[in-house]
Amino acid sequence: METRRTFVRGLGVAAGVALTGCSSGGGSDSSGDGDSGSGDGSGGGDTESNDGGSGSEWAETSTVEMTDELAYEPKKIQVEAGTTVTFENVGSIGHTVTAYEDDIPDGADYFASGGFDSLQAAKDGYSNGQEGNIPEGESYEVTLETRGTYEYYCIPHEMNGMVGTIKVV
Repeated sequence: METRRTFVRGLGVAAGVALTGCSSGGGSDSSGDGDSGSGDGSGGGDTESNDGGSGSEWAETSTVEMTDELAYEPKKIQVEAGTTVTFENVGSIGHTVTAYEDDIPDGADYFASGGFDSLQAAKDGYSNGQEGNIPEGESYEVTLETRGTYEYYCIPHEMNGMVGTIKVV
């Protein structure tokens, strides 16, 4: 009986140590995040800016890569009016570049890989034979003349968050 009690007591101690390690690690992380967030009332904002900075800052480039991670890189770009933006498929998965018709500046020309003149035409074309698909190693270009913000997405990967924004200044 003593052997069994010793064994059970040992299990209890081991489990307690394991749980303490988990909760102290989690508490440490949580406390660290909490301290950073609350200790950095302005610093927490700085941390968020740094973490989200790449996602919330505008990259000044005219080239956007389409990746196997189902992303446009960079996600947000800024270009001068009249710039030709190139979307390069650097991955092995096909993608589209499809403007949200209601999320481009008034008076701007609609754009979508495949040369479609409307969002519905681009969706229909993709559904009927993957028209507008940009295969591995190929690219799509669009020249943006009208100032404003353009939102676009990849038809087959929109639900995976493959969206992007172009600000034309």
